[in-house]
Amino acid sequence: TTINADTSDGLKLTADASGEIELQSAGTTIATVNSTGLAMASGKTLTTNAPAFLAVSGANQSVTSGAITKVSINTEQFDTNSNYDTSTYRFTPTVEGYYQVSGMVKASGSLTASQVIIYKNGSIVVSGNYFIVTAQAALFNTVEGLIYMNGSSDYLELFGYVVGTSPVFTYTSIYNTSRFSAFLARAA
Repeated sequence: TTINADTSDGLKLTADASGEIELQSAGTTIATVNSTGLAMASGKTLTTNAPAFLAVSGANQSVTSGAITKVSINTEQFDTNSNYDTSTYRFTPTVEGYYQVSGMVKASGSLTASQVIIYKNGSIVVSGNYFIVTAQAALFNTVEGLIYMNGSSDYLELFGYVVGTSPVFTYTSIYNTSRFSAFLARAA
């Protein structure tokens, strides 16, 4: 069976007994669907507009003890859809759907408490564990969640909270620093 989106006659359906469905555009085969799955025609690809990004801090960031502070995640490792802004530290996906979002904050100083938080449109949407400790030199906090995004105006930001003497969101290397990432898990 052939389904052809023809440029002059519109949609054409041609039936046969092959057990396959051939998808065409203007008479050119794009893909074939049969009992084993979907096979793309030679030279054709199945593309998706699935935003994903990973960004990290590129330097130490001094913070105020006891203040919730936006983390300066300013170095992209990748950004498949150009939806992460390294100047505002915001992820604003352009595809509506459900996003798996993760964040980590590495802090140092003489720390007694810490937490990492994901904000959506300026409000808390997911909070990580709140740690209370006795004067630790460094703490790593993580947070993750599955968050619905409208694909137009919704945005996400990563914030950290630390209590202690001379707290810093610490940069050691791109593998040992604060990070923020997200990917489209399912379109809406």
